[in-house]
Amino acid sequence: MYIRVNAIAGAKKESMKEIGENRLEIAVREPAEKNMANKRISLLVAVHCGVPAKAVHLINGHHSPHKMFSVHKE
Repeated sequence: MYIRVNAIAGAKKESMKEIGENRLEIAVREPAEKNMANKRISLLVAVHCGVPAKAVHLINGHHSPHKMFSVHKE
């Protein structure tokens, strides 16, 4: 399954909002440097989908606020 994420890094408050089918808007406090925000967003996607963190992979949008994650449900 693929999940599209609109990411907001460096936000004052962490939040996650479903904006459509397989689409999320996620704000994290971590800055967009040294892959910190991507790691936190990946963890939140895993929690949202109910899978372990290793089952979620960022496949597109490493340096963009528009990201695509692959989620492997077992």
